Amino acid sequence: MKTEITSDSLIFGRNAVTEALRAETPIDFILTVSTNGPLGTVCADAKKRGIPVKLTDSRKLDQMTDNANHQGICAVGACTQYASVSDILQIAEDKGQPPFLVLCDGIEDPHNLGAILRTAEAAGVHGVILPKRRSASLTQTVFKTSAGAASWIPVARVSNLATEMIVLKKKGIWFYGADMNGAPAAGTDLCGAAGLVIGSEGFGLSAPVKAQCDGIISLPMFGKINSLNASVAAGILMYEAVRQRMNRNQ
Repeated sequence: MKTEITSDSLIFGRNAVTEALRAETPIDFILTVSTNGPLGTVCADAKKRGIPVKLTDSRKLDQMTDNANHQGICAVGACTQYASVSDILQIAEDKGQPPFLVLCDGIEDPHNLGAILRTAEAAGVHGVILPKRRSASLTQTVFKTSAGAASWIPVARVSNLATEMIVLKKKGIWFYGADMNGAPAAGTDLCGAAGLVIGSEGFGLSAPVKAQCDGIISLPMFGKINSLNASVAAGILMYEAVRQRMNRNQ
């Protein structure tokens, strides 16, 4: 998979990358010429934080950094500022609408995240919430895939998605997780304050997040394939909620 990288999303040099990790700066992945020695320590820290580490050669890093002193390591980080969850809730309140959220539980493919953001913006979702770990961040790839929607829809990152759901449930928001074994989405009331929770591409919803869902919903499957791409499933579910809300307002 080819990833587009621009200079404003790069952090390079051993100390700079180390400090970025300590500060929990949003990092999508790390490129390094070695996973041994001093660089290995940095890479081990990244892996503990759920950040992918990819081996490359020095010429690639020279090209990416315009021959700067990269010391054999470069972090590709998010290229925009994140909103807060409070910001997202305020947007819904200002519009006089019940909060309509999308939560991404471990969506690591930036193309999937970009597609989800594009649909979310079009569907009138008030904001998208991501975990800080094991999730794609707002890189140029996400921006391109979202067709610019990433510039318009607020995206928040939280330390723990399940814990954030507990907080939001106390504010009257109900969460519905997408899973092939769930109840039909069309028969579930998605009109109120609601958050759609989309699991990772390979493993679905994590156990802690699934445990906090008020309901598990699914889409009918009539073919031999028993699952959909995460961004496709997210898009269908978002527009099921839109359909219900439009019908209720008529």
